[in-house]
Amino acid sequence: MIRAILGLLLVTHGCAIAAATSSYDETWRPQLHFSPPEQWMNDPNGMVYLDGEYQLFYQYNPHDTVWGPMHWGHAVTRDLLHWNNLPIALYPDAHGTIFSGSAVVDQDDTSGLGSRDHPPLVAIFTYDDHHAQELGRQDVQTQGMAYSLDRGRTWTKYAGNPVLGNPGSRDFRDPKVFWYAPGKKWVMTLAVHDHVAFYSSKNLKNWTYESDYGKDVGAHGGVWECPDLIDLPVDGSGEPLAVLLVSVNPGGPNGGSATQYFVGHFDGHQFLAEPKASAGTESGSWIDYGTDDYAGSTWSGNKPGDHRQIYLGWMSNWQYANQVPTAHWRSAMTLPRELRLTSSPRGIELRSTPVGELAALRTRSASISAQTIRSSVDLSAQTGLGSELMELELSLRPGEASRVELIFSNASGQHTTLVIDKPRHLYEIDRADSGTVNFSPVFSKPQSAPLHDSGNEIAIHAYLDRSSIEFFIDGGETVFTVIDFPTTPYDKISLKTDSDVALLGGTLYQLASIWAHQ
Repeated sequence: MIRAILGLLLVTHGCAIAAATSSYDETWRPQLHFSPPEQWMNDPNGMVYLDGEYQLFYQYNPHDTVWGPMHWGHAVTRDLLHWNNLPIALYPDAHGTIFSGSAVVDQDDTSGLGSRDHPPLVAIFTYDDHHAQELGRQDVQTQGMAYSLDRGRTWTKYAGNPVLGNPGSRDFRDPKVFWYAPGKKWVMTLAVHDHVAFYSSKNLKNWTYESDYGKDVGAHGGVWECPDLIDLPVDGSGEPLAVLLVSVNPGGPNGGSATQYFVGHFDGHQFLAEPKASAGTESGSWIDYGTDDYAGSTWSGNKPGDHRQIYLGWMSNWQYANQVPTAHWRSAMTLPRELRLTSSPRGIELRSTPVGELAALRTRSASISAQTIRSSVDLSAQTGLGSELMELELSLRPGEASRVELIFSNASGQHTTLVIDKPRHLYEIDRADSGTVNFSPVFSKPQSAPLHDSGNEIAIHAYLDRSSIEFFIDGGETVFTVIDFPTTPYDKISLKTDSDVALLGGTLYQLASIWAHQ
C-alpha cells in the first residue's frame, strides 16, 4: 500500500502547490510571518542564500492540514520579509518520504553535478521509509541527495541515492551540511536518537564517520533532532567559537518541543564544549523559552559582506501542532533572527534578536514618554496607536514592584501577558485566557524563564501578529515565542503593576503586512 501511494505521488511530480484557498487574510493568518498557502507545514529545511535570494524549503504535506507524507515545500525572499511561493521542490520516491535536511551551493563543483562556471545547488535530506518501518526494521532513515542547476526551481534526485546508509538506528536524520575550509571538506551534522554524529565528505556523495557528541550532556527528555553547527565570534570580535544547535522533543523547559545549544570548538573531526560556557549542562541552555520555536536552523551563506548568522524556526509545538484551530493551513515560521554570542556572568551565551530588515515594515510610530506607573497604563491609548500588527520597544525599572504585567488584549478581554515576577526571579507567559485554548489540555499552561541578575532595568522588544507574540528581553538574553488564537485580533497593549514602576520610555510602531503584494 505504501509503495502504491508513493507511486501515485511520483506521477504528480512537477506539479505546483495547489492553488491556495485563501488570500492570506483568514482568521489567525500571520501577517508578519511566513506560512504556507495551504495545508500542513513544519520544520524549515534547505535554507540557503543564492543569487540575491534567501531560499526556504520546509516540511510540507500537500494533502492535509495535519502531518502526513513529507515533501519539501519551497518559497524565496529577497529581503527576509516578503515571500514568493514556488512549486513543491522534492517529492517522495521509492526510497521514502522527504524528511528534514539542508542545502548548499557547491561553489567548486566538488560533486561533479554542475560546473565551476555553473555550480549546482545541492540538497542533502533524510529519506524515511515507512514500508521498512512496517516490516519492523530499524534502518528506515537514510540520507539522500538532489541537485538543481536553475536556482532551486527544478530538482534532480541523485542516481546513487541514498548517499549515507543507516547503521541501525531508528532515528538517523536531519543532516545539516557546511563547507569546512581548513580541511577542504564538507561536514554533516546528523541527529542520531540521543546525540549528534559528524560525517565528512570531499564530494557530497561519499561520507566518512568522524565522531559523536551529546550522549551525556544537555537535555534528554526526548529524541534529538534538526542539529546545526555554526561559527560565531564572542561579542562581535576575536576568534569565533562553534555553536551547536539541537532541537529536542519532548524535553523543552516549558514542555514539549524546544531547541538547546552548546558552545565550544570544532576541529573538523569532533566538537568539544567550552568548559566555562553556560551551555552543555544537564538541564540544557535554550535559544527560546517559549513553547513555539522549534527545529530552527540558519541560512547557509548570505549577501556579500553580510556575516550574520540568520536563524528561522518553526512556530509551533508537537504537543498541539496538529490540533491548532486554523482551517486551511497550519503553522508559520518565526520571525528571522540574528544570532550572536556574548559574555555574561554565567558564561558565554547565545542571543537571538529580530533582523534589522523588519524595520522596513513600520508605517507609523509614536514615542512612549518616561513616566511613573502606579497601577496601570494603556500604552495604545496613550500613543494613539492600536493595530493587530505592532512592534513595541520598552524600557522599565521595576523598583519595589513585585509583579509587573505587559498585557496584549482585545475588546473581549482576551489577553496574553508577559509577567515580571521579581520575588520568584522569573519571567512568565500567561495565555490561559488568550482566546481559543480548548484544543489542547496543555496549551494554557504558564511558561517561565529565569530572571537573571537583579532585574533592576529591563528592556523588552515585542512583535504582535494575528496569532503570535515574540518577546526579546534584554537584547535577546531571554526569548519567548508564543502562539495564541484570540477570537478577534489583539489591538491593545497595557502595563499593570502592584507598586511604582519607572517606565523609562519606548516606542510603539504600527506595521504593514508582508502579504500586501499577494
